[in-house]
Amino acid sequence: MTKRQAVAISTCAAVAGIALYAFENQKAVDVQITGHVLRPEQVEATPERIESLSVPPGFRVSKFAEGLGKPRIIAVAEDGAVYVTRREPGDALLLMDKNGDGVADEQKTVARQEDMHGIAIHGDRVYLTTVKEVYVADRQSDGSLGELQRIIDDLPDGGQHPNRTLAVGPDDMLYITVGSTCNACDESNEENATLLRAQLDGSGREIFASGLRNTIGMDWRPGSNELWGMDHGTDWLGDDQPKEELNLIEAGQRYGWPFVYGRGKFDYSNEPPGGVTHEEWARKSREPALLYTAHAAPMQMLFYDGDQFPEEYRNDAFVTMRGSWNRKPPSGYEVVRIRFQDGKPQEFEPFLTGFLVRQGDGWTQFGRPVGLAVAADGALLIGDDTNGVIYRVSHEGRQSSRR
Repeated sequence: MTKRQAVAISTCAAVAGIALYAFENQKAVDVQITGHVLRPEQVEATPERIESLSVPPGFRVSKFAEGLGKPRIIAVAEDGAVYVTRREPGDALLLMDKNGDGVADEQKTVARQEDMHGIAIHGDRVYLTTVKEVYVADRQSDGSLGELQRIIDDLPDGGQHPNRTLAVGPDDMLYITVGSTCNACDESNEENATLLRAQLDGSGREIFASGLRNTIGMDWRPGSNELWGMDHGTDWLGDDQPKEELNLIEAGQRYGWPFVYGRGKFDYSNEPPGGVTHEEWARKSREPALLYTAHAAPMQMLFYDGDQFPEEYRNDAFVTMRGSWNRKPPSGYEVVRIRFQDGKPQEFEPFLTGFLVRQGDGWTQFGRPVGLAVAADGALLIGDDTNGVIYRVSHEGRQSSRR
């Protein structure tokens, strides 16, 4: 069986002719795939460009904070303090809007650790993660953090997907995402391409779910114990395959990667272990609940529980899509809403778009959304890790009672 090979790649865009050979049930498979590398040019987030962003009627986009470098994951404490991690230079920032005007007026560094990425707040404790370590710190009355205490020091190597995220579930357990080390391979460490679960002190770590290539965003549906997450599809299977996946993530379940994707589609570049066929692997794997445009790169995800947006938004989910590099035309560079009805996901729809702009024969972008959180006043905070801005999306017709 041969590896995927891109025949030609240029800085801007290229077409790769890829042939995959495998044997499934003694039958030869020969698939020709066309893929692209296309990285839109990054431009400045000028007031004019921000004004061009599109949101549903009644919503308004403004800057909450700027000049942040490359902000990644956002978390908001009960008192309204906003925390954001920065993988580069490896720290966590505290942002405060003391006068309640929707703009951060105070910023300070509250923690430092190389490759810091994931953050979760649980009561008066803040959990932070790097590639291989998880820390916890006490949160002080002024929002600053006490000394970082390391509770896990042996997470798997990062490889291609080193960006760990974490969350505390309704079961008071700590959930840690661990992406795959590769694009598509049979991992040597069983904890790669999984969601892990541990006690709040880091003990008792176990694999909660597997076959998840890179699930960065996850959240629990309000009023339930259902954990939903967005998984990144494999690269180099074409411009339109595989789709990004919304999964209901349940204990002990397997989700297909690297042998199965989408709804029963097989990746023949890898053979399942132990003589298992792709069909057998698929039968023992959970299919996604919804599919989204390939290569859009889903990042942070949350269910909206604020009281500023219209009632129809309550308990729907939002996802930041950082944007593709492996697709022509590009996908992502936006925030999408997932409509739920009677507890079931129905469809994706655009919410905040316009960061990606067609320029003649090329493309530019002035924002790659990553961080996502609900502010104490019910507005939505969205972080861009290229131009260093955190945007605030509010609804003009409603005022929140939360402060």
